[in-house]
Amino acid sequence: VKLRIGVEGVAILWEVFKREFLRKYFPADVKNKKVIEFMELQQGNLSIADYSAKFEALCVFSPHYSTVEAEEDKCVKFESGLRSDIKQLIGFSEIRDFPTLMTKARICDEDGKAKSS
Repeated sequence: VKLRIGVEGVAILWEVFKREFLRKYFPADVKNKKVIEFMELQQGNLSIADYSAKFEALCVFSPHYSTVEAEEDKCVKFESGLRSDIKQLIGFSEIRDFPTLMTKARICDEDGKAKSS
């Protein structure tokens, strides 16, 4: 980064370092693809555990969803990507605490699998 921004003998602020590092190793087009993947994410045939893991991994590419203030939006986004059978079971609850929502969705998913066995 020092070579890239041409600063010798001066401490580099974390934000400057991070910006330059990401510019070199994580170009905007790659980031944009991850944002789109996050926005279009659906549970489909994934288990809740796999869907949650993918959701959280992609969530970092949409900084809005990573803030404390966006907890409700994050829950709405997560819920909107759930399979309709699970969404139907938990949707009326309007759970707006993300860990609670993931737990309830996982329980509904496991109950559904147990009943179909």
